[in-house]
Amino acid sequence: MREGAQRPAGTGTPAVRTAPAARVPAQAQPRTAGLRPGDEAVRGEHTHADVPAGPSPSPSPPARPQVRRSSVRRQVLEALRAALVSGELRPGEVYSGPALGERFGVSATPVREAMQQLAQEGAVEVVPNRGFRVVERGARELAELAEIRALLEVPVLLRLSRTVPAERWAELRPLAEATVRAASSDCRATYAEADRAFHRAMLAAAGNEQLVRIADDLHRRAQWPPAGGPAARGRADLVADAHQHTALLDALIAGDAEGVRALVAEHYEGAR
Repeated sequence: MREGAQRPAGTGTPAVRTAPAARVPAQAQPRTAGLRPGDEAVRGEHTHADVPAGPSPSPSPPARPQVRRSSVRRQVLEALRAALVSGELRPGEVYSGPALGERFGVSATPVREAMQQLAQEGAVEVVPNRGFRVVERGARELAELAEIRALLEVPVLLRLSRTVPAERWAELRPLAEATVRAASSDCRATYAEADRAFHRAMLAAAGNEQLVRIADDLHRRAQWPPAGGPAARGRADLVADAHQHTALLDALIAGDAEGVRALVAEHYEGAR
């Protein structure tokens, strides 16, 4: 069965609670362009060979780009991550692949593949013959993640504040302002992505890809809401957090080492 060709039928599994999430467009079906094997045009090259005598064949329609299965899985994965951050997928609840696939308009396969990725990240756990349970995360675990992020990122940012030129920091202004707009929209999923993008850009100045990857993974895990319902941080908290980004960037551009130290400590303390 092609991905997204039809909605999967019921599987007979116990009913589970599903949460609304953004629809992922069904996978487009590949179609050929009517070209013969070996034609140079298949590779996108132009040739000047003689054209055989006889009536010219009618032009073939242009080939439509093929949407790969990995692309559908990636879209589903991002939609599931957004649903986790927003609290639409609630901690402790079990969700089945077929039910979520029907919600997204795709088959259960890319949903299960995306859920397996989330299981590796620690966001969900497999429930045999039922689906996936969203992991319940307590306040202590979130505080531990915030502490690890501070231990990892604060020394790096303080070092970078002394070595990175002001013009390099100024390039991050659009990302800092994007976090303010995202916070004002009151959409946690939008803010979560903008928040991580800004932090990734700051840490990227260190030139250490492993640092950026590990810090981003910790940051994503720290954004998942705790057990007991939606995240406690509301719109006002997100807006205050976003304005700390712009204030920190101002201090970095001005070369204000003491200001950077105070803002970094406040920013990571507020994430606990």
